[in-house]
Amino acid sequence: MLRVLFVALVALVTSAHAQVAPTPAELAAYTGLFAAAAQGDTAAIGKLTTQGANVNAKDARGRTPLHVAAFMKQRDAIRALAAAGANPNALENDRYDMVTIAAVANDVPTLEAALAAGNLATNVTSRYDGTALIAAAHLGHVEVVRVLIKAGAPLDHVNNLGWTALIESIVLGDGGARHTATLAALLDAGANVHIADRNGVTPLHLAQANGYREMADLLEQAGAR
Repeated sequence: MLRVLFVALVALVTSAHAQVAPTPAELAAYTGLFAAAAQGDTAAIGKLTTQGANVNAKDARGRTPLHVAAFMKQRDAIRALAAAGANPNALENDRYDMVTIAAVANDVPTLEAALAAGNLATNVTSRYDGTALIAAAHLGHVEVVRVLIKAGAPLDHVNNLGWTALIESIVLGDGGARHTATLAALLDAGANVHIADRNGVTPLHLAQANGYREMADLLEQAGAR
């Protein structure tokens, strides 16, 4: 019971500390490259950068124009800003990059644009010292998980909660089709089934404790004990 309450509390806290997209008021107040990024105005981006606008400027929350473009799903703006020299691996105040923003949003086209622009799938992001792969596994975004795996995301990174992507697909998942498919993708890619949480509980035992029979079967087939 205590473990169930702990996991529920962690899920609540991680939701409360999720990335923050620009508000309507912020969008209305943006000027220059921030406004152009939000609107996907590549002509304005080209003009402003030619005139010397700072492509790595930050707003009050530490977002660069690239972050704004990612939040607003403006892929052409991402490409234009990257071509103008914007740092694709910049982190905003809560330590999110474009890849993690797209991963949480389950936005594969923006994720692919961010990766193509040079944003690394290996970045450690968020206040949880996690990765985009862990965030996507937590949410059961299986197509995002597959793209990140292909891009070289670290399969066995452990965040500061003591969890890998594989563990998060179980303890913060619901045992349904999306999270089970996410687990399967991680297993197919070679994720380590023996890394336990900080209490020494293995992924198999976590799945069994939650009553996730299909997940437990997949783990057993992968050699988990």
